Amino acid sequence: MVEKTLHAMRDGGLFDQIGYGFHRYSTDSEWMRPHFEKMLYDQAMHVIAYAQAYQATKNEEYANVVKEVLAYVNRDMRDPGGAFYSAEDADSENQEGKFYLWSLAELQDTLSPDEVNAFRQRFDITQEGNYQDEATGELTGRNIPHIREPLTVTADAIGISTAELSKRLAPAREKLLITRSKRVRPHRDDKILADWNGLMIAALAIAARAIGENSYVESAQQAAEFILDRMRSHDGGLLHRYRAGDASIPAFLDDYAFMTWGLIELYETRFEPRYLEIARNLSFYSIQHFWDNKSSGFYFSADNSEQIMMRDKEAYDGSVPSGNSVSALNMIRLARILGDEALENRALETLGAFTNDIAANHAGHSMMLAALDFILGPSCEVVIAAPHHNEEASPMLGALSGRFLPNVSVALRATSHQVKELDRLAPFTRFYKPVGNRATAYVCINKNCMPPTTNADELMRLVDVGGRESD
Repeated sequence: MVEKTLHAMRDGGLFDQIGYGFHRYSTDSEWMRPHFEKMLYDQAMHVIAYAQAYQATKNEEYANVVKEVLAYVNRDMRDPGGAFYSAEDADSENQEGKFYLWSLAELQDTLSPDEVNAFRQRFDITQEGNYQDEATGELTGRNIPHIREPLTVTADAIGISTAELSKRLAPAREKLLITRSKRVRPHRDDKILADWNGLMIAALAIAARAIGENSYVESAQQAAEFILDRMRSHDGGLLHRYRAGDASIPAFLDDYAFMTWGLIELYETRFEPRYLEIARNLSFYSIQHFWDNKSSGFYFSADNSEQIMMRDKEAYDGSVPSGNSVSALNMIRLARILGDEALENRALETLGAFTNDIAANHAGHSMMLAALDFILGPSCEVVIAAPHHNEEASPMLGALSGRFLPNVSVALRATSHQVKELDRLAPFTRFYKPVGNRATAYVCINKNCMPPTTNADELMRLVDVGGRESD
């Protein structure tokens, strides 16, 4: 089911086949006609889904989608300071989708005959068009590029190899992208929002681990530093919005939850303890200012923000997961990395606050169920101790990153800085030291620790054993 959905999203009109990135949603049952707006949070959530699908299946198509979406985000949605803008509108020149639609004549004006033939066959471009007028339902002569058949079928129809077809399509897409760049672009919403940037930071860090692209984690760090440097309140909290040099609006629960998520992912990619500490501190701030002391769970607004008649408390996971769901998952992950039982208890209380909601609508609380799954287990805590530097632990870290292991938390003690900071932040890890001057992994399954290993294959065997412990 997951793979069918991922393929359908990438191949349909929901995906921008020329400039990449996902439109906001589809308006028809075939997922061909989108609402053309592009949202930062959609790009982030799709990157996470495709990166994790790649970890689970090793299907290179999913890794390619991750690269395509992030190419769009870094090209068109990135502020020079490193953070990310919010959205691009659907309309240009008062027409929805005009920027993204193509006539056959436009293709012929831009591409060589061989490229036109390849592109129109691959992306279903016709003389009459496949895009209908919204009012009349009549075809307009304009087309939404989309894929209806496997590459092999298209190649056979043209009478060339798949390699030759791909060779023709790549420069054709580049030429069309250049031509499209000369059109009037949809308006870009250049607000920088803490919550949506938190999602993108998480996505970049996950993608960096999944496909081994170091530039992604560098982008994640730059975005994180932007938020942490320019969008902070005087008491150490966050501000929600930044634009044109002005940061304002006290942050909401989603800002804290999503930024904390991003920082946890950033820590488990770079293993810079500072990100772990800030993630912990943001969680503590959320508990102090958003927690419902009577019924548990988190309010959407803080107790020190503007006065409102009633404070909402939301757990529904919609187009983005709820702040309560992400907070619950954050707290259990931090609890396992830091050895903080109080955070784990708070995660349990959060889940308990929404028991009836979850029971009534499972699908509407998918991230909350992910937190519940982590708490129920089986889960693994891995501490890797290396004698001198991170590179000594690379085989072990690479083995962990290459797999979809949602209930595994990882901490690294290698450099003197990491050792010193983890001694302070996670005191229990001070007992984990390298064996025989080699990188050594300590695996704890449901809080029961196995004998240490210096072998990456043995590490993964122990993690796999942990995955079967629930039996």
